[in-house]
Amino acid sequence: MKINQLLNESGLISRLDSNIVEIDIKGIADNSRDVEKGFVFVAIKGFETDGHGFIDQAIEKGAVLVIGEQETTQLNVPYLQVENSQKTLGIMASNFYGHLSDQKIMIGITGTNGKTTTSYMLQHFLESNGMTCSVIGTIQNIINGEKMKSCNTTPSSLALHKLLTLSRDDVIIMEVSSHGLAQNRLEGIEFDYGLFLNLHHEHLDYHGSMEEYFQAKLLMFNQLKEHGTAVVNLDNEWGRKLCDILQTKGETVYTIGKSNESNLRIAEFNSLSSTMNVIERNETYQLGSAMNGIHNMYNTLMAYGTSKLLGVSKEKLFDSVQHFKGVDGRFEMTKLANGATVIVDYAHTPDAIAYCLETAKVQGAERITHIFGFRGNRDSSKRKAMLSITAEMSDRYILTLDDLNKVSQDEMLEVLNQLNNTYGNSKGSIIPDRTLAIKQAIHDSKEGDWIVITGKGHEKYQQTFHLPTDSDRETVHFITKQN
Repeated sequence: MKINQLLNESGLISRLDSNIVEIDIKGIADNSRDVEKGFVFVAIKGFETDGHGFIDQAIEKGAVLVIGEQETTQLNVPYLQVENSQKTLGIMASNFYGHLSDQKIMIGITGTNGKTTTSYMLQHFLESNGMTCSVIGTIQNIINGEKMKSCNTTPSSLALHKLLTLSRDDVIIMEVSSHGLAQNRLEGIEFDYGLFLNLHHEHLDYHGSMEEYFQAKLLMFNQLKEHGTAVVNLDNEWGRKLCDILQTKGETVYTIGKSNESNLRIAEFNSLSSTMNVIERNETYQLGSAMNGIHNMYNTLMAYGTSKLLGVSKEKLFDSVQHFKGVDGRFEMTKLANGATVIVDYAHTPDAIAYCLETAKVQGAERITHIFGFRGNRDSSKRKAMLSITAEMSDRYILTLDDLNKVSQDEMLEVLNQLNNTYGNSKGSIIPDRTLAIKQAIHDSKEGDWIVITGKGHEKYQQTFHLPTDSDRETVHFITKQN
């Protein structure tokens, strides 16, 4: 592909010298280690490394054009300075790989909580009714039925377009993070359906405010296809705001919620039986939830409504909902021999923790022990609310370590003590070793108790703990086998 074709729609062609527009490009790389002869190297400034420091290595490996944001001189290959390397990379990747999102049914799912659960529900609902689905998300990427390791919720634009080239599936289901949107990792992707689940207090260390966080989420809906549809939860205040913005722009919006204006209206929740009565086109019927908890009823309804928009019948979806087996690390339940119940969940926001604890109460928990911690170098503004919620809703809570992220253990323990002394109560204790905290809670449990472990879900531990385990789920299983 010629350079002028690669940079089509970037607004940069007019800046190209006539002697380089016809250079033949063999590939694109944003990591100097991936450069081969005839490649374009795009230098991107990241959180930990700056690609501009690897330009010489890229040229040595065969780069014939370098694109970056910093002013650079005295290179022996053409250099194009741009305002936003990430955005330019996305445009080039889309051009190089042939605008593959135009050839697939693209579904983007965004929101603070529930992206992974909704994506897996949607995959199950569609695949059990004849469609094949690729899933790109937090736990893993699934392409043509093959599972691949996932590094970020939303991959880089180059990695994303490469994944699309591999997929032979009918539908691409993507978890779309606010970071990915703000960093232009979705450049060159257009969606047939954009799902907005909710917006809650999270990532304010990055976005600065809830309004800025919302504006990042809004970017996904600027990338709907010409006849694309937004599927929006109206029971979240930010979802209602999004709906108003999109309708003013003339976009097609399909809504769920309790209000009369919702396309799929929730008439009643039954948390104990995990069912809901819904009204659609003046018809009232009962729909089961694929997982426990009010939050998962909303996730179910979002996946159900989207599947109906894709042509799956109500009757077939009823059967699909009943046979959904859940998601690793999302309200994952283990029954203990003594009659207690252990829940492992990814919840790491105040709202998500409240949903988990409330679900445990509704499902019959006589006493709740909640185990959780805070991640180092992450949004500290949510910690007070998280601790206040568990101090109110649980019968006992244990603060423990989560990912330290280069914060020292002593510093994190000081944070836990300070928070507990300020916002906690007599229900709380601190056990730094996460595996020993879980062991203690299980040892102290009896029939009717629920132990709710939040924050990690499917994720592996980043540091070594006392027990020879590498995740909350593995720790629970290791302890129960010993008992």
